[in-house]
Amino acid sequence: MARINDMLDEEQRHERKDLERGLKDRHIQLIAIGGAIGVGLFLGSAKAISKAGPALLVTYAFAGVAVFFIMRALGELLLHRPVAGSFATYAEEYVSPWAGYVTGWTYWFTWVVTGMAELTAIGVYFHYWFPGVPQWIPPLVALAVLYGANLIAVKVFGEMEFWFALVKVITIVAMLVIGVGVIVFGFGDLGRTASFSNLWSHGGFAPVGLVGVVLTLQIACFAYTGVELIGVAAGEAENPERVLPHATNSITYRILIFYIGALVVIMSLVPWNEINPNMSPFVTVFEKIGVPAAAGIINFVVITAAASSCNSGIFSTGRMLYTLAQFGQAPAAFGKVNRSHVPANAITLSAAFMLLAVVLNYFVPEEVFTYVTSVATVGAVWTWGIIVWAHLKYRQAVRQGLARPVSFRMPGAPYANWFVLAFLLLVTVFLGFDAGTRVALYVAPAWFALLTAGYLMSRSRAGNGVHAGEASR
Repeated sequence: MARINDMLDEEQRHERKDLERGLKDRHIQLIAIGGAIGVGLFLGSAKAISKAGPALLVTYAFAGVAVFFIMRALGELLLHRPVAGSFATYAEEYVSPWAGYVTGWTYWFTWVVTGMAELTAIGVYFHYWFPGVPQWIPPLVALAVLYGANLIAVKVFGEMEFWFALVKVITIVAMLVIGVGVIVFGFGDLGRTASFSNLWSHGGFAPVGLVGVVLTLQIACFAYTGVELIGVAAGEAENPERVLPHATNSITYRILIFYIGALVVIMSLVPWNEINPNMSPFVTVFEKIGVPAAAGIINFVVITAAASSCNSGIFSTGRMLYTLAQFGQAPAAFGKVNRSHVPANAITLSAAFMLLAVVLNYFVPEEVFTYVTSVATVGAVWTWGIIVWAHLKYRQAVRQGLARPVSFRMPGAPYANWFVLAFLLLVTVFLGFDAGTRVALYVAPAWFALLTAGYLMSRSRAGNGVHAGEASR
């Protein structure tokens, strides 16, 4: 433990010298909100509604409780050691070097694949306005702009993500305000049928029963994926002792309001069984309210959401690869920064992999791409589990006098830790209930076996380096 602490203290000093703490409180807030509110809410929520009906609210609330504890655990660890590696660093320190290696590379791969999917989505949605433009051009332009912005300075990334996220937040708030006005005051044609009673008047609150809740549990869980981005950004946050607790507390309840509030209003305005699962529920609601060009507006928001997610992916993969290089678990070149104090080499490699997706989408069968993205799904569960487990071990170290305590603490520990771990295990089991997600359970073991082999090879090379140094002396 002492040796690892010495390594981590050196890493933190290295980051303070290399990385620039240029992310303000508003940046941190919107980075995490923008990471969790994406295409899944604006498009994917329609399919979730069709599977569970209004009982979907229970699913999102239950998953939200787990996310609250995850974020509080992460917040306590961030105050203890605010470094760019975040949960990979905590896994290295409080679980094992293997866990740190696997977590870092799994999270890197998770966001690379997410970036691939979001770039593809940009090309598809761009066709709504310009069907004659080849599908590969919009993703290429988007990646070039986002890649360049991430190389300039962390402040540029923060500003872009702030405005990307603000577009999504404004859209949701507008829908909430207009929707509540229609429900309460009966505005327009939709006002005659809009009512909160629609939440239980069409087959009951849980028309599909418990099965609907079970089948949508993983959807709700993965909808919140991205809140942990605050951890990756911690190493470049101004005044982390003040900013991180504020951001951690506010992010959770804001996301719960946006998700649950939006779903309540949507299903009150339009009965759940009248929502087209293949169309954005926001388009359905805005069209019925009478908003001009509703489909075009939401198409713009979805493109913004996809660009925001890809932007976060470039940022997070660059920082995670940078951290892996600090621990000798990635080539040393990725642990260097440019004149703007950003890990340019790490960002470039990540962007290159994302660019590969633009090409592969034309040549690789869809099934293969599904296999790859399924690993990203398991990667999200793994990351959250590691955060909670590392927090559990950190608290043990505090009790033993091996780590310093902080004032911002996760409530309910250690019972809350075990609750979250049981919840994540349940989500993993439920992946096998759906044919679309079952493949994750087949691919994930191969992925972790591959990473274990890579870890053993890296340890072997490190050991040979030490022996060679001793021999030369």
